[in-house]
Amino acid sequence: MFSKRVILKTLHTAKKYNTPYSTKPSYIHKIGDQPLKYITIGRLLEQTAQKFGERKAVVSVHQNQFLTFSELLHKADKLAASFRLLNLEKNDRLGIWAPNLVEWYVTKMACARAGLIGVCLNPVSEAPEIQYCVNKTGIKALVCADKFKHYDYYESLLTIVPEMEKCDPGKIKSTQVPSLKTVIIMGDKNKCGTYNFHEILDLATSNDVANVQKLQDYISPDDGCSLHFTSGTTGKPKAALTNHFKMVNTGFITGKRLDLSHKHHTLCVQVPLFHIFGTIVGFMVALNHASTIVLPSNAYQPSKTLDAIKNEKCTVIYGTPTMFTDLIETQEKRKDAISAEAVLIGGAPIAPYLMEQISKTLNVSRVHSAYGLTECSGIMFESVPTSHLKHVHEHIEVKVVDESGCVVPFGTPGELCVRSYSNMLGYWNDEEKTKEMIGTDGWLKTGDLFILEEDGSGKVAGRIKDMIIRGGENISPKEIEEFLVTHPSVVEVQIIGTPHQRLGEEVCACVRLKPQSNLTLDDIATFCKAKLAYFKIPTRMEIFDNFPRTLSGKIQKFKLREMLAEKSCED
Repeated sequence: MFSKRVILKTLHTAKKYNTPYSTKPSYIHKIGDQPLKYITIGRLLEQTAQKFGERKAVVSVHQNQFLTFSELLHKADKLAASFRLLNLEKNDRLGIWAPNLVEWYVTKMACARAGLIGVCLNPVSEAPEIQYCVNKTGIKALVCADKFKHYDYYESLLTIVPEMEKCDPGKIKSTQVPSLKTVIIMGDKNKCGTYNFHEILDLATSNDVANVQKLQDYISPDDGCSLHFTSGTTGKPKAALTNHFKMVNTGFITGKRLDLSHKHHTLCVQVPLFHIFGTIVGFMVALNHASTIVLPSNAYQPSKTLDAIKNEKCTVIYGTPTMFTDLIETQEKRKDAISAEAVLIGGAPIAPYLMEQISKTLNVSRVHSAYGLTECSGIMFESVPTSHLKHVHEHIEVKVVDESGCVVPFGTPGELCVRSYSNMLGYWNDEEKTKEMIGTDGWLKTGDLFILEEDGSGKVAGRIKDMIIRGGENISPKEIEEFLVTHPSVVEVQIIGTPHQRLGEEVCACVRLKPQSNLTLDDIATFCKAKLAYFKIPTRMEIFDNFPRTLSGKIQKFKLREMLAEKSCED
């Protein structure tokens, strides 16, 4: 079945990763024990409100507010009715540009009930980035916060929509963002050329709200409903379009794997809501399993998160590896009496060492790690309660292929490809990039170097584009990162390939150190000796106070490369 070259490579890999040699191809179709749900987000909200109307849907600690599921449905329908009165029609794009607020949840549900496509925007995006996003997706209306950190959203918008200051609300005519007609701001004060969010809620009559309820018969689970921009770790973001069906079922299966079905759970969501981790893994898990979402703060703050876990008695904690690294440091100082049942960690690769620290320091019985993509509506692999290994989700096909597109044996690294109900509909207004990502056969190329096992478990071995080639040897940065983070002086580490005249690339360790730690390149070499092959040992080290990140906590390696390149030029 396989060539001699592939068999030899497989034997080498099996020895390297201590996995059994296999002659079976890396392909799995995980058939579910329950059928997928053919339902819209709006109908799912209705069902949850009917069964658990008095249960809290969301608690915003920093706003001192909460909404029950009945209140969430009522407010979403009022806002959806108002959107329609503002001439927003089915499939129009509405941008949400705000931090973690109750209004975010209401707006997202209102989009679903009105048949609109909600565009999730990073709350710390600057004006040129918002201009790009508005024009890329043709946003017709924008709902935004008033202020956040140092951001004044109105003043920022005026730099790209100066016409707004002198026009009537809903009648914007802009040369820089021609599609944008309406801006709605969440603050207490009215701003020229905009609507006030809280006043808009009261714009619709009871008849208007009744019409929204009738509208649900004309919204299909197959309709596009959400646009998420790729995280920008590798450059210009693209907008992935997903539909009701994909979002509902990803939320259902993720929550099922988390074992949320048997009782009421309270989910501490410290990840940003605009991110797919917040929107689908947050909202859609909660709606499917009638769970309460707790928002500790408008942006990630580990001390506020610990307060919320303790005071709101959160049973599940969401976060990225970076967030949990900070949370552990804070908890080690505070030693609060907390006892959540489970953790769901995703958004970036996680080292086994960190999983052990989470379990020990945060006093949780289950640490679930997850793997997924924006382009696949969130999570595809998630660990099970009985194992820390990530196993493929139900109703998903996966395979691992080599550079020629041929399936490799189990246990052999290659590019992970996915074919499932959860694959995006495509990149908005970018047919060429969509075709590069998804073939005519429906297989989506993840770009991740992955090792799939016969039992359905798998692990990321790195990004294919991150692969370092040193003197002809292929090096996976992730393997070195997972080892170096166990050094007692290291908080975080990123391995980057930097140019080398003779070898092509050299291995550079970018490290964040613990306070009062002194670590040298010789120390790293000594630590790695006899543990890593000589060609994997870093020959360059750079110390950082902080790494460049996206708001969701992902480290932007392309920016690290740029910083190292600039430093090399200066030297």
